[in-house]
Amino acid sequence: MATIKDIAKKAGVSITTVSRALNGYSDVNEDTRKKIVETAKLLNYSPNTIARSLVMKKSKTIGLLVSGFIRENAKDNFTIEVMTGVNDYASQTAYDIVLFTTNSSKQREKTYTQLCKERKVDGVIIQGIRTDDPYLDEVIEGEIPCVLVDIPKIGKHAGYVSTDNYAGAWEVGEYLAGLGHTSIGMVNGHEFAFVSQERLKGFKDSLIQKDIKLSDDRISNGDFTEESGGRAALQLLEDNPSTTAIFCASDLMAIGAMTALKSRGYRIPEDISIVGYDNILLSRYVQPGLTTISQDTYGLGYEAAKLLIDMLDHEGEPRKTIVLHELMERDSSAKV
Repeated sequence: MATIKDIAKKAGVSITTVSRALNGYSDVNEDTRKKIVETAKLLNYSPNTIARSLVMKKSKTIGLLVSGFIRENAKDNFTIEVMTGVNDYASQTAYDIVLFTTNSSKQREKTYTQLCKERKVDGVIIQGIRTDDPYLDEVIEGEIPCVLVDIPKIGKHAGYVSTDNYAGAWEVGEYLAGLGHTSIGMVNGHEFAFVSQERLKGFKDSLIQKDIKLSDDRISNGDFTEESGGRAALQLLEDNPSTTAIFCASDLMAIGAMTALKSRGYRIPEDISIVGYDNILLSRYVQPGLTTISQDTYGLGYEAAKLLIDMLDHEGEPRKTIVLHELMERDSSAKV
């Protein structure tokens, strides 16, 4: 097996130059770096990543920490899309990825910092943390570089990526009002989700601009699940039979609402319009097709990895990155 000594001899440079070139130091002439890389490929050189990490004090590994990753999430391809985006960007760099999950019981046993140190990651991308999560303050105030997904917080070493959840929900309000709906309800996620807070505020503010009040009895939480979304929609209609449209803060809840309402004889959209949020794969295949806000979940992962690696390699400042969203009009919504 070739060593850096073999590369140095064949390339006609010092061992130190080879080491610095292969480890990405900027003080190596670019032509020399290319020659060294080509020589390494020619000799089928494979670096000892463990030894290199000890020298560099870096593992060249980033973590993807997902909180509350359960079987129900399999219907919602959100996490998978984020993972794909992270992987696609990281694969263009020298970084490997390690996935680790956590839940409330694990969090009582180990701190966020302990989890990251055990897995020897240089930085971490975090998804699924709630506003009441015990890790949140530790993440924001800690020394481990991290990027939060859909959690609008910035710290000394923490940035975030998100869609504009307020603007997306605002557009839903404008859209439904434009269809002539004035008796409107909302199935939100839960009070401890950042996206729930932003989507509720955006939707409410949009309706206020149209002189439509979204009273508390027209808002029900569906906990981001299909089953709970169905129950919440039925409760809304029981409390407010005149309701002609429901905005659900996730597609899974919207699909649950459609299923539950159809089981009670409601026609969609003839009797009631349903709008979701996320544009998951299932949303285009349910009948009728679900009107929804599409967010670039792949882009969330891609931009999160890009931001984190910039922070790690170039000492980039923690910042926010907002990815695009779009209203996808399908057949689950109609004019009154």
